[in-house]
Amino acid sequence: MIIGNVTRDPEVRTTPGGQTVANFGVATNFVWTDQSGHKQEKAEFHNVVAWRKLADICGQYLKKGSKVYVEGRLQTRTWDDQNGVKRYRTEIIAENMIMLDRPGATLATNKGTGEQPAPTDNYAQPEPITSRPTPVEEEINVEDIPF
Repeated sequence: MIIGNVTRDPEVRTTPGGQTVANFGVATNFVWTDQSGHKQEKAEFHNVVAWRKLADICGQYLKKGSKVYVEGRLQTRTWDDQNGVKRYRTEIIAENMIMLDRPGATLATNKGTGEQPAPTDNYAQPEPITSRPTPVEEEINVEDIPF
């Protein structure tokens, strides 16, 4: 799970088999204070791949600079380049994505605390967008519990 900013507009393609795939980057920031009291900051860059309907949605709504929550799994691909050198690329295969920006709005914080203000009545919480099926929950019978 990561929360960060999109570093490039999603590149959407269709595989020869007809599946849609989107590739984009997300930057996450880590901020800390070192032993001498100076504020330090480090950015990490992540490659994200989304498939099928989630890829369509990412391509349509995400833009460079958008704040996004991505949930998925890590996958490392290997290949040999033109010179025969083995290359590696670790990607997040997105299973869930939530757009954290509101269209036309800027992020506001409460002065001094750095906390976000409470949502107003006209603020709609973003809905998670998922590419995996929702499991069907079965009713549990008390007599089926083994203890």
